[in-house]
Amino acid sequence: MSGDPEIHAEHEEFEARLKAYEGRPAAATGAGRDPVNRPMIRHWCEAMGDTNPAYTGPDAIAPPTMLQAWTMAGLSRRPERTAAYDELLGLLDESGHGAVVATDCEQEYLRPLRPGDEITFDSVIESVSGRKSTKLGTGYFVTTRTDIRAGGELAGTHRFRILKYAPARRPGKPEERRPRPVVNRDNAGFWEGVARHELLIQRCTGCGTLRFPWLPGCNSCGSPDWDTLGASGEGTVYSYVVMHHPPFPAFGPPYAVGLIELAEGVRIVGNVVGVPYDKVRIGMPVRLEFRRYDDELVLPVFQGVAR
Repeated sequence: MSGDPEIHAEHEEFEARLKAYEGRPAAATGAGRDPVNRPMIRHWCEAMGDTNPAYTGPDAIAPPTMLQAWTMAGLSRRPERTAAYDELLGLLDESGHGAVVATDCEQEYLRPLRPGDEITFDSVIESVSGRKSTKLGTGYFVTTRTDIRAGGELAGTHRFRILKYAPARRPGKPEERRPRPVVNRDNAGFWEGVARHELLIQRCTGCGTLRFPWLPGCNSCGSPDWDTLGASGEGTVYSYVVMHHPPFPAFGPPYAVGLIELAEGVRIVGNVVGVPYDKVRIGMPVRLEFRRYDDELVLPVFQGVAR
C-alpha cells in the first residue's frame, strides 16, 4: 500500500464500496434444471471412476461432490444472477481489476440427495477481501455462498471464490510473448507443417475421412493409419466470438476468434484478421495466412475477404 495519505484514503474508500456488497444476493432463488436423477449420477461416476455401491441400486444416493452439478445453468446465462453481483464485478472491472481466476471452493454436505429430489438454491455475496498482492497480480477475492435445498430442506452449501485482479507485469518477460502451443506426439506433424507455412489436415487411409484436430485414429472406421492433405486456404466463418475481457499480455482486445470451416469440410479455430472485429459475420469468406509473432512462433490466422 502506498505511503501517500491521499492514495491510502482512495483505497479505503474503494474497499468500503466493495464491502457494501457483502450480504447482498448474488443469485435469487432458482431451481435446478433437472431433479436429481440416475443418468447424471451414472455419467458422473463413470467419468470419475467412482464405483461406490452407495450410488447404484434402488436406494442409491448422489455422490456428495455432485452438489454443484444440480444447480448449474449449462451454457446459458444463469437467469437468477442479480444486478448486485453484476455491479460488484463491473466496479472491479472499471477499476482495472478485469482479469479473473477461480481460486477454490468449499462444500458442506448436510443430507444426501436421492433420485427424484427437486433442487432449489440461492446465493449471497459472502465476503469481499481487502486488497491482496499475488503472483498473478493485485486484486480482491470475492466469495459467494450458495445454499442448496431439497424439498425445502437445506442439503448443503457451496462456497466459490474468485480473484479479480490487475495482471502483474513480470520483469524480464517480453510483454508481447504469446503462449506456446502444446505439442505432443499426436499433433507434432501439424505444427511442423505450420512452421513451413502449410496447414495439414489428417486423412484416414482406410476410409478417406478428413479430420481436424489431429487424432491418433479415425472416428469413422477406427483405422490408425493416415496421411495428410494440404488445405487450400479458402474457408468461411462458421461461428465466432469477440474477446473483450479479461485482457492478456500479447493480446489486444477486442479481437475476433473464429471457428473457420475450410473448403475441405473440416473446422479450425483461429484469429480473424484484416477486418474490424465488429464487422466479422457468419458466412464471411476468409483466406489462410501465416503470421509470425516472435522468433519461435508462427500461427495460422484467417484474413477476412471483402465481398
